[in-house]
Amino acid sequence: MKTIFIMEDHPIVSESLTSFFNDTGRWNVLGTSSSLGEAKEKIPHLENIDVLLMDILLPDGWGLDIIPWLKNQSNKIPLLAVFTAFDDYSYVSTAVSLGVMVYLTKLRKKEKLENAINNAFDGIICIDEDAQRKINKITSLTDMLTNRESEILINVKKGLTNEEIAENLGINPRTVANIISCILDKTGIKNRRTLEKI
Repeated sequence: MKTIFIMEDHPIVSESLTSFFNDTGRWNVLGTSSSLGEAKEKIPHLENIDVLLMDILLPDGWGLDIIPWLKNQSNKIPLLAVFTAFDDYSYVSTAVSLGVMVYLTKLRKKEKLENAINNAFDGIICIDEDAQRKINKITSLTDMLTNRESEILINVKKGLTNEEIAENLGINPRTVANIISCILDKTGIKNRRTLEKI
């Protein structure tokens, strides 16, 4: 029987997930938390957590912030899964970069969540279809960028300022700002912070 810990701040959702996993007879819910702080208090006292299931937004922070903390606590990291209302590209890309294997929205049935988690144990990453469509759209749009726009994008992803990018490429900072605006328009991305995570 596999074990799971649930980070979810909505009581009804938390109770529903707990009941579902326990009632399958295939899982043992070791505990739940409604905040990052509570999770950090409880997790060190638990052994052999196979899966950490988390929401993205918690009252005291970002659910994904638990991952770096976990890595500092132990060499053994549970399988990481996200069950959330958010399907934005920035959330998904950050989650996957941190090692999340399952990313589903709360529009999906709990049976699909369990199936995705089981597949993840075999190394299969599962991304919600709505989120995947957004990722595909962004990927196809970035292919439409000009060489100069691509150069600017590469520098933006490095976290450089407009002035630093301008110095690197030998152009005016105002030109950099204009090109970034064009990139945002083409890709449909709303802000620079999200652009940095593509």
